[in-house]
Amino acid sequence: MRRRLLGPALILSAALSAAAPAAARVLTGLDVLEAGGFSQLRGKRVGLITNQTGVDGSGRSNVSLLSSAPGVTLAALFSPEHGFKGSAEAARISSGRLRLSDGRAIPLYSLYGSTLAPTARMLAGLDVLVFDIQDVGARFYTYATTMGLALHAAERAGLPFYVLDRPNPIGGRLVEGPTLDAGLRGFIAYDDVPVRHGLTMGELAGLQGRGLRPGILRVVAMQGWRRGMWFDQTGLPWVRPSPNMPDLASATLYPGIGCLEFSNLSVGRGTPRPFLWIGAPWLKTRALLGALGRRPLPGVRFRALDFTPSKPPYAGRHCRGLAIDILDRRLLRPLDVFAALACALRDTQPRFKLRWPRTRYLVGSERFFALYRSGAGPRAIMAYFHARARSFQRRRRALLLYP
Repeated sequence: MRRRLLGPALILSAALSAAAPAAARVLTGLDVLEAGGFSQLRGKRVGLITNQTGVDGSGRSNVSLLSSAPGVTLAALFSPEHGFKGSAEAARISSGRLRLSDGRAIPLYSLYGSTLAPTARMLAGLDVLVFDIQDVGARFYTYATTMGLALHAAERAGLPFYVLDRPNPIGGRLVEGPTLDAGLRGFIAYDDVPVRHGLTMGELAGLQGRGLRPGILRVVAMQGWRRGMWFDQTGLPWVRPSPNMPDLASATLYPGIGCLEFSNLSVGRGTPRPFLWIGAPWLKTRALLGALGRRPLPGVRFRALDFTPSKPPYAGRHCRGLAIDILDRRLLRPLDVFAALACALRDTQPRFKLRWPRTRYLVGSERFFALYRSGAGPRAIMAYFHARARSFQRRRRALLLYP
């Protein structure tokens, strides 16, 4: 096993066994830990923070692997927003118990219920916490928040905190959007990073762990992942990270279209195209298409398409809308799509409302709203987004674990 120190985090990378598959593919932190026989966890009572995305390269669950690993005692489970199975919508989730294949029933604690972080009572009797959840690469996706809150709870309890790293599914090179304003930090705005941050969970943990005691944070790095990779280039199985994230296309546009979540539009929840469509019963699609057509965006196309969503805000109501087709994901910039749409909606849709008290935590910038409210066009807003992203690109270099 090779080890190197990076700030407060211990980065772990186990050598592959001779039995590793010959086909080139990315090994997640779970795969790497598995290849090393889970040696770092032997003799430990383990608390595992995970959901349905915690599978190895063959699709086997981390719960099954850890509960059968020699010398490892899986003692407690913790789940984030959407629950252990990833099927719950935004409602708070209760804790319970889960019966393992060996017949033991262990606690399953919700970190999206009465508490958002593990309590001292939940951590009592554990020797280590392990975090293994797939992210989607947007700042307001709350799994990273759960990781940060749990990391600091682990430090207070004196427990090592392992992050089993996984790919950023939309790549690790591009960074988009403003960093987080001071004073806007919250559950959907936890880290001071751009909306599309271009980091893996292990790299985000390095940011979250600054100032912690050495040895608390331990990142089990991937093998074979490169920053230019999209998820469908890794050879790993795609597991829906949350109820409205069915595929990589939805994840690709999510950092931009997700910024419209708290407006009076549907963003495609309850349709076949979540985050690839916007609509409302009152939408004037011809006017909106006309405004968007005056300055086409690279890598994307808009076209009229109606749906009747099965989920709020317009469940069961016929909605006029626009499909957003990805033509070239290498050229597509989701935050540019958001800026263009927000301005076109403001200028052509009298009934459109961008509900700022909550939207501010998605975009993360008061300056954006000042520009938007002043009537600034998408070019000015995009220039502001790009400048903030370039500033972060320079600052994030110390966090990067992969070429």
